Amino acid sequence: MSKNNIQNYRVVCTLTFGDIYGQIIVWLITITISLASALALMGARRPVYALATVGLVVFLTLPFLLFAFVTTLLNHIELTAIEPGTKMEPMPGNVSQQQPVQATS
Repeated sequence: MSKNNIQNYRVVCTLTFGDIYGQIIVWLITITISLASALALMGARRPVYALATVGLVVFLTLPFLLFAFVTTLLNHIELTAIEPGTKMEPMPGNVSQQQPVQATS
């Protein structure tokens, strides 16, 4: 019997910037609206309310942004079985084209 282990699978992440672009735009719009409301409250007697408003909006929306990003990331991770003895080659998009830094003396 052959025991299945992690070496018999290939893990590939297909996430691109376009997949999370909309989420980032929505969060930036939310932050912009909160800053606009903070500026509106800044003219009030207590400007602490303005800072509290921005802090509250960031504090309440950041977990939702992180949840949306993490679930999107997890939806783009592919786990495919490979045949034993198959030669593993790096994917073209994952190979760095940079050269290592050479030390000078």
